[in-house]
Amino acid sequence: MGSSLKNAQFLIESRLRDAMRGDPDAYYELGVVYSTGTSGADIDLIEAHKWFNLAAVRGHEAAQYCRAEVADEMTAREIATAQAAARAFLNETARRAA
Repeated sequence: MGSSLKNAQFLIESRLRDAMRGDPDAYYELGVVYSTGTSGADIDLIEAHKWFNLAAVRGHEAAQYCRAEVADEMTAREIATAQAAARAFLNETARRAA
């Protein structure tokens, strides 16, 4: 495995760890990763919307804009799936914290 791919995977894993702690910047950065395909991730608008939504709810202004941009390219069903995934993530992290 090339060092750039290892670095990309490390970035995603570290952002996921920060997201599990509720860091809105990590949520936003994961949204960017999945909306653009950076850091070796596949473009996944549902996953991007989920992360932007989580960041936006926490007051991240850029995420609010990005969530709207991504939503313009999604179906209503895809948006509903992303919203359900965001709720599931919040429920999972709340259980882990308890």
